Amino acid sequence: TCGAEGPLNGSVAWRTEKRAPAGGRWLAGGHALLLQRLQVEDAGLYSCHAGGRTLRTLRLLVEEPPETPHVSCYRRSHDKDVLCEWRLRAKPSPGTRAMLWVKRRFTVENATEQRCRFFSKAQKFVCRVKVPPGVDDNKPLVVSTCVRNAAGGSAGEDKIITLSSILKPDPPLNVTVEALEKAPQRLRVTWTYPSSWDPRFYWLRFQVRYRPEPTPTFTEVDQVTRTWLDIRDAWRGTRHLVQVRAQEEFGHGAWSEWSHEAVGTPWTDPRDVTEMGPYSSQLPTEDGAYGYGATLPPELFEDDAADGDGGAVLEASTRSVAYPYPFLVAGGSLLLGIALFIAIVVRYKQTWRLGTRRGTKATGEGQHALVPLGPPSPSSPLSATPLLPPATPPAPGPLHVTNLDYFFSGK
Repeated sequence: TCGAEGPLNGSVAWRTEKRAPAGGRWLAGGHALLLQRLQVEDAGLYSCHAGGRTLRTLRLLVEEPPETPHVSCYRRSHDKDVLCEWRLRAKPSPGTRAMLWVKRRFTVENATEQRCRFFSKAQKFVCRVKVPPGVDDNKPLVVSTCVRNAAGGSAGEDKIITLSSILKPDPPLNVTVEALEKAPQRLRVTWTYPSSWDPRFYWLRFQVRYRPEPTPTFTEVDQVTRTWLDIRDAWRGTRHLVQVRAQEEFGHGAWSEWSHEAVGTPWTDPRDVTEMGPYSSQLPTEDGAYGYGATLPPELFEDDAADGDGGAVLEASTRSVAYPYPFLVAGGSLLLGIALFIAIVVRYKQTWRLGTRRGTKATGEGQHALVPLGPPSPSSPLSATPLLPPATPPAPGPLHVTNLDYFFSGK
């Protein structure tokens, strides 16, 4: 109300400085101003005026009881403080305060109190709890929270944690994807440890996921202990999206958030690029299992004999690429066959010549003349008459290696 000393309702007007900072805004007139369904934005200065003068000025404060906190805690590495946070659906009033208490479970010691800070960009409260050196990471701790403002207060449920179970590293940094020369189906992914994690004391294990751009499904690789990985089943000539996340080497705590996406394309043989441009699997198909205009996977166009390191690829091209290796093999086989044929012909020619020479020997050469038998003479007994004259040895001739008589003689 404008006050008991104010004039009649007809001559009183109300003004607010909240809605229109440049000069304010006039509201309804009357000795009393009725505001319904107030919101936090309605807070501000209200004044009543009559006869050109200000009669009264009031400050209206609009607040709602704070939201109940649902806290979650994490630790970025073994040597970092504990961070506890919770998100809000709406921005809190300016006078809202949030507190957090931490103490060891099953003890009567006093809890450590820590004030929390609100971050408007992230729309959440964050509390930082320092960890004394030498604290057992497996001892349970009790975390309590409370939020208060002028309209009331709200306490969250107690949360039991251990320092080892709330480990959550930051995402890996400097994720890069590189093509490997003469390897059309391989990509090399490299990254570095997050700056908040010191690998001199504890290591991290990593998980890598990747996918070709046409497909929404990721392929994941687990248990990676190095800071690099070779992808061996990449799609030829296709951009791939790659992300990496980390966890403590023994599996304590949670996985980090995924890193920013890195992009890479496998190596492409310059000979495979023709006048038609680079290879594309965007081919129109008939209505069927894939539907019209579906994206076919490049594996359908690859040679089954091609491996990860190379191999011929059957691709759409306006000209064929000739490779010298089949011609070299065919030429060598042809020369070897010709040489074998010539050797067989020479051998049988020598054998044929030797057989012809044996069939045309001169009469009496190597033969024995027949002697007619007469009546036996009393002076010369029958046994003294030779039946066959002595054989005349043949004249020496050239030695032929292919003549088998030299090797199968009776001597």
